[in-house]
Amino acid sequence: MINLSAHLIGITDITYASIKQNKYLYAFLIFLAFFVLSKLVVLFIEKVMLRLAKRSKTELDDEILNKSKMPISLILFFWGIKLALIPIDIHAKVIDILYHIIDSLIIFTITHGVIKIVYVLISHWKKNWLHKTKTKLDDHLIGLFNRMAKYLLGLIGLMFVLQSWGIQIGPLLASLGIAGIAIAFAMQTTLANIFGGISLIVDETIRVGDVIKLDSGEIGKVNDIGIRSTKIMTPENIVLSLPNGKLADSRIQNFSQPNDIIRITLEIGVEYGSEPEKVKSIIFEELSKIRDVIKEPKPLIYFTEMGDFSLKFTVLFWVSQFDVKLSATDIALTNIYKALNKNKIGIPFPTRIVHLKK
Repeated sequence: MINLSAHLIGITDITYASIKQNKYLYAFLIFLAFFVLSKLVVLFIEKVMLRLAKRSKTELDDEILNKSKMPISLILFFWGIKLALIPIDIHAKVIDILYHIIDSLIIFTITHGVIKIVYVLISHWKKNWLHKTKTKLDDHLIGLFNRMAKYLLGLIGLMFVLQSWGIQIGPLLASLGIAGIAIAFAMQTTLANIFGGISLIVDETIRVGDVIKLDSGEIGKVNDIGIRSTKIMTPENIVLSLPNGKLADSRIQNFSQPNDIIRITLEIGVEYGSEPEKVKSIIFEELSKIRDVIKEPKPLIYFTEMGDFSLKFTVLFWVSQFDVKLSATDIALTNIYKALNKNKIGIPFPTRIVHLKK
């Protein structure tokens, strides 16, 4: 048995030595080994890793494995070509150029794979967070982030390629830094609007459909939050377009948050001699008949002042949304006025009694 093992080892050594003497066959076998290894890696990811990933609750790992299997296979393929060139006698300058080309292909493959994985991560972020918003800004953000990631990672990959060719990237980085500062100054307003829009979405200051009041006094409904500006529709059917940067820095009254319920305040005066409890009862009864007035919280009626000409009452009640505020106010005032007249409760107007001294 020992003699047989030694014999087999001797045959293996002879075979390996004979193969190694044939440099082209040796180079081909190296390339073939890495080619087979690249295919086995893809097969292992598809048959083993992806099956394990499917057991998880998220699809993120499945997508990352799918996007990374081909870059890994190509990297092994290029490494096989590079190692296969070693046994072959090629001129030093030629082999050096071939090595640089292969290294560049490997770097580009890695960069492309990383960009694909970043796309997957951004898409996953969109599915889990941005889909909760009704604004179109999320689509703009995804496109913007994808382009930024592509250009940034592509630039980093290009710098590694230049470095592999022996090109000094220090001066290039310095010039790019100066150019970046100049571009940032030139796009200062645009960038402020972009990040202003992002802050509006992240902080949930406003949402599409919210009714808001601006610092300038305009009231309107948010129609769209874009990448640079926000569009607001006023009750006069006029669209206001405001830069996101300015809107993010301004004071906004949002009538739709924390919910759509909005309070209406009325000031009502009745003549002296009226019974306050009776006035309150009449007003409360009329408010309870209005369809748009919600039951909870209940309307509140306060006797607030004995004025110069009238007894003043403050009426507070709530409606389901801002859109019915005017109609509910109209119905409430109309019905209360009729009910007070029906019950012989006068609504005074300013009067003056003048005494003439003889």
